[in-house]
Amino acid sequence: MRGFTRPNLFRMRQFYEAYAGQEMISALPRQLPWTHNLIILGQCKRPEEREFYLRMAVQEQWSKRELERQLQSALFERVVTSPAKVSPLVRQSHPQALNVFKDAYMVEFLDLQGGHSEADLHRGLLGQLRHFLTELGRDFCFVGSEFPLQVGGRDFALDLLFFHRGLNCLVAIELKVGRFEPEYLGKLSFYLEALDRDVRKPHENPAIGVLLCASKDDEVVEYALSRSLSPALIAEYQTQLPDKRLLQQKLHEFYQLNLSDAEGQAG
Repeated sequence: MRGFTRPNLFRMRQFYEAYAGQEMISALPRQLPWTHNLIILGQCKRPEEREFYLRMAVQEQWSKRELERQLQSALFERVVTSPAKVSPLVRQSHPQALNVFKDAYMVEFLDLQGGHSEADLHRGLLGQLRHFLTELGRDFCFVGSEFPLQVGGRDFALDLLFFHRGLNCLVAIELKVGRFEPEYLGKLSFYLEALDRDVRKPHENPAIGVLLCASKDDEVVEYALSRSLSPALIAEYQTQLPDKRLLQQKLHEFYQLNLSDAEGQAG
């Protein structure tokens, strides 16, 4: 056999050893360019991590650059160790939403400075809407900014409104440049009620609301969401990519804890 360099042969062997005997997974690499496969093989250490990025790259149709960005942002580690914080109603009415939303969204592409305002964040997201849609996910469609809602003769404006094709529902996003406060849920619930009564079409599912905050205390979020009657979730936006090594250590501790729990139950 001629025409292959030593590195080429090594990568082919690595590819075979990674996916041999895994029928459910082995079909995924064939749906991606060879460059994507090399990136995933080179940067993913765990089999479940490789599968995660394979599935996401196929589903979201990531470019090579976006795949590298998601790897750099430690998306797998974040999804495993910090699942989306959602209200009980979201789990009941939109169980598949747990695979759609994230606990944190990376908006490093906005180049926001410290002390930025909600107007700065809002304007930046609109200016980089294509990048924001990629970060949200492929099935999100933009509907409007400062979307007008009229209730009882008063005018209100929702920061951002999207539609999710897979969930078949409107997704309202409210922006907060400070930390999450429980009272924010009241306003979001009001907007969701207005959307469901006056905007939602008969064939669509009830709207979901997202509070996108600069920071949040997970215990405060848990308390606030536990009795919420609205399909809402709380997420952070982060203006810089996280420390991947720190998240990898957190993931290692997560797996070790789960292993210890499993061994304790078996004993």
